Amino acid sequence: MPMEQDYLARAKKGDEEALASILKEHYTFVYKYVLKISGSEQTALDITQDTMVKAIQKIQQYKGKSAFSSWLIQIATNTYLDMKRKQKTAQSYLEKEKRKLDYNINNSFQSTEWHATKEAIWKLPDAYRIPILLKHYYGYDYAEIAKMTSVKVGTVKSRVHYGLAILREELQEHE
Repeated sequence: MPMEQDYLARAKKGDEEALASILKEHYTFVYKYVLKISGSEQTALDITQDTMVKAIQKIQQYKGKSAFSSWLIQIATNTYLDMKRKQKTAQSYLEKEKRKLDYNINNSFQSTEWHATKEAIWKLPDAYRIPILLKHYYGYDYAEIAKMTSVKVGTVKSRVHYGLAILREELQEHE
């Protein structure tokens, strides 16, 4: 691939057209690879895009010891694995918090009552669930919650109010 080597040499010297051309040439290859390892079109698009950005940022690090496509696959694989680690960490944190919430509330409510309450709370949209938990579980005041969630105090108050109304209605239906 003498032409590819020429493009790479020019890209490493700052030729943006050469870099764009070679990345465009490999885009579909990387996308199809990521689609196969992720099973998700959206993830494949995101990871491929991130891979191309990283390749642009790190083109000087490509030494030519392996095929350029192999270098891109390495970047794509590492980007995908990093994303999976972050998702796993976030999921683990959410599960830990949910168990902690379950434990704390199970100690103060009967199990069947809490189960219905917990299910109703987790059905709430984030906009209602988060302020309710911050107010009634963690004990923050409205001003603190407003600062944490980047909304106005009045908005926090109304979200807590309407969220509790939705919970009451849900729990009455559950009975």
